[in-house]
Amino acid sequence: MAVSADYKAFIEELFHPFGPVKVRNMFGGAGVFAPLGDGDIMFGLIASQTLYLKGDETNRPDFEEEGMGPFVYGGKGKEMAMSYYEVPERLYDDPEEFTTWARKALDVALRAKSSKPSRKSKRRV
Repeated sequence: MAVSADYKAFIEELFHPFGPVKVRNMFGGAGVFAPLGDGDIMFGLIASQTLYLKGDETNRPDFEEEGMGPFVYGGKGKEMAMSYYEVPERLYDDPEEFTTWARKALDVALRAKSSKPSRKSKRRV
């Protein structure tokens, strides 16, 4: 199900204290991207009108302490969990803490990007 224009506008407003984000449709949901000098980086995901932020071992405990799980989708006959975790609803009313969580998610995405080999080096193999 596509993400509604109203929900996209709500998400962009929610991220306003964090900084500008771009919400782009993808695969029936949407990605939340932060603009960088060398391109945008995805650090959030929207599915079924629900916001998820990128997680790893550094911030996953924050989500788990709130009882929030990962985004799960059905793929190839089984469920697959992604490294994006549902944002606790209480953060929608706390711009300062939401911004802290968003910055942590962006840091996770940046670390993940820097640990991947560049496309040019993949082609040479």
